[in-house]
Amino acid sequence: RWQRVLLWGVLMAAWEAAWGQLRYSVPEEMPKGSFVGDVAKDLGLQLPAVSDRGVRILDRGRIPYFALHGKTGHLVTAERIDREQLCRLVEKCVLRCELIVEGQMEVYGIEVEITDINDNVPSFREAEMQLRMSEMTALGSRFPLSRAHDPDYGQNSLQSYEINGDKHFSLDVQKGPGGDQRPELVLAKALDREEAAFHELVLMASDGGDPARTGTARIRVTVLDANDNAPVFSQAEYKVRVPENVPLGSTLVTITATDIDDGLNGHVKYSMKKATDVASDMFQLDSETGEITLLRSLDFEEGDSYELELQAHDGGALFDTTKVSITVTDVNDNAPELTVSSALNDISEDAPSGTVVGLVHVQDRDSGPNGDVRCSLDRGVPFLLEKSFEDYYRVVTARELDREQVSEYNLTVRAADGGSPPLQSSAVLALRVLDVNDNAPVFAQERYSARLRENNAAGALVLRVRATDADWGQNARVRYRLGEGRVLQKFVVDAETGTITLKEPLDFEDTRAFSLDVEARDGGGLVAHCEVELEVLDVNDNAPEV
Repeated sequence: RWQRVLLWGVLMAAWEAAWGQLRYSVPEEMPKGSFVGDVAKDLGLQLPAVSDRGVRILDRGRIPYFALHGKTGHLVTAERIDREQLCRLVEKCVLRCELIVEGQMEVYGIEVEITDINDNVPSFREAEMQLRMSEMTALGSRFPLSRAHDPDYGQNSLQSYEINGDKHFSLDVQKGPGGDQRPELVLAKALDREEAAFHELVLMASDGGDPARTGTARIRVTVLDANDNAPVFSQAEYKVRVPENVPLGSTLVTITATDIDDGLNGHVKYSMKKATDVASDMFQLDSETGEITLLRSLDFEEGDSYELELQAHDGGALFDTTKVSITVTDVNDNAPELTVSSALNDISEDAPSGTVVGLVHVQDRDSGPNGDVRCSLDRGVPFLLEKSFEDYYRVVTARELDREQVSEYNLTVRAADGGSPPLQSSAVLALRVLDVNDNAPVFAQERYSARLRENNAAGALVLRVRATDADWGQNARVRYRLGEGRVLQKFVVDAETGTITLKEPLDFEDTRAFSLDVEARDGGGLVAHCEVELEVLDVNDNAPEV
């Protein structure tokens, strides 16, 4: 049967992959590493690209139940899954995770339905039930019995009850509003305490599995002398609303029943007749006062309502039944959870507007306005937040960047819920801007001038020119050279420092002034020019000629 379920899940996944959502189905209790679905095939990913593109599974539960097989591209179970443990109160058990393809900045949602197998036996909370009945009990009287519990689902869950052991009683099973079965013991023959003071019965519960599994409980009925007045509750149903942060030990409600009989027959005690396992662990009933107190902390996100069926019985075993409905209201006790799912470490300053630099996920476990989350970025930064898939946001560039103005960004993404006061959280994306050669060198002066005596030796300093470049690294490295012409015979410039020196001595009588063209070139090929005017000063180095 589970092979057919897996085949149907694979076909559904292939149809829905184009919509960014994959759905699969797998039976519970499968061994670790069991096949769930062919994610690579359903998304059209080539197997060598699965690891190259940084494809990974992101499971936000406390325990990761699924993993991605890198060689096959299959989604497999990472743990043995118990449907009853995960989805005790949910009819359809669905686990969710996300598949992130980092190279493409794509996110796909994955839903895996956990189907039930018949791995639980119907069981009763009490192995033996004690009933006390007056010998004056009318024929046809009904007595609610404790119900069996089978955590399995559908046909594998509880289906029927049977009773045997005594001709005085029969079994009738009522259908509750939710379709649940409520066994009742029906008095079919008048009781006579003098004839039999006790009756022993066996109640059997069966599920619909193949083969069926059964559980039993013994019923011991004690017959009492007549008591003609039963307790009566003040209300047929008690309703109470409490916030989820109510302190432990608080009294939530007090139930009250009265009995007009006297003595032991008028003394009322209270008991919890029917409650789920969770409710019975959560609340405590005082059998004498009827106070219901809180044993464990409430959590709206785990359970927003509880229903108890309580009984008041007197000393003669007559009783009345009431229902207590407890509604839990939400309190803003969960701050938004903000997670950076993927982010760049650096970006070129000429990256176009709309370039994705990060992917963040936000969620809030509260409900209603307390769970409505608003995300924002700091003002004054050239980035925007865009909604992506479901609770994912993309951080994108709003315009081209300028490394020369800002070389690094610490982008703070903030999330605030709609509570009063709102709870907040934040995450930081550190981004470095990479340089592009978009700035040419700039000389400190467009025109330089110098004066130098003739006959200075080779290597004498003329002057030093200086150019700077706003770029970074190799793009900002400036080298100098002289223009073409006769000056190359007389002068030389240091390519690194810009220092101009003589190649040979100057002769005032030969040339009285020089004009030098100096070029500065950066590592990316951008250039700038400046002009150096040199005046040669005369020295008395020539005697008069007669």
